[in-house]
Amino acid sequence: MKQVTIYCSSSNKIDPKYNEAARELVRALHALGYGIISGGGARGTMGAITDESVRVGGHHVAVLPRFMDGLENTEITRVIWTDTMSTRKEFMRADTCAAIALPGGIGTMDELIETLVLAKLGRYQGKIMALNLDGYYEPLKTLLDHYVKHQMMAPEDRELMKFPNTVEELIALLK
Repeated sequence: MKQVTIYCSSSNKIDPKYNEAARELVRALHALGYGIISGGGARGTMGAITDESVRVGGHHVAVLPRFMDGLENTEITRVIWTDTMSTRKEFMRADTCAAIALPGGIGTMDELIETLVLAKLGRYQGKIMALNLDGYYEPLKTLLDHYVKHQMMAPEDRELMKFPNTVEELIALLK
């Protein structure tokens, strides 16, 4: 089974459109036969992803550090416990064909940028995408372009990350 990792928010205070996009993505991924690996928390977009995976009968693995015991969504297909956040990120990427960032905060950014660095270094082979719903990731695109302009990043490394504007565009890039 092909698997993707999804990085996303754990906040319950975000605009509901982000969770709706997450549910749409989950439905599309499961319809295409993809399994999902995520942070597996019960709150925010993580919870929306898990709930939708359960609803559609999809395969979903959660990866959580032990200190988050009790924060997991109990209906997940499988939970993998790690000792550290760094190990969590490694497990989330392992054997995936894509890393997808939905709108999120600093944890999502940490996961996304680390994945980009690993791809640049040839240590991650999957596709990297950030769902730019309503321009959410425009500041990141601008920053990466700034790095290229000042020769701090090679143009080909900048192209490792794609910024689809809709779930439909994201799925088209994944295929």
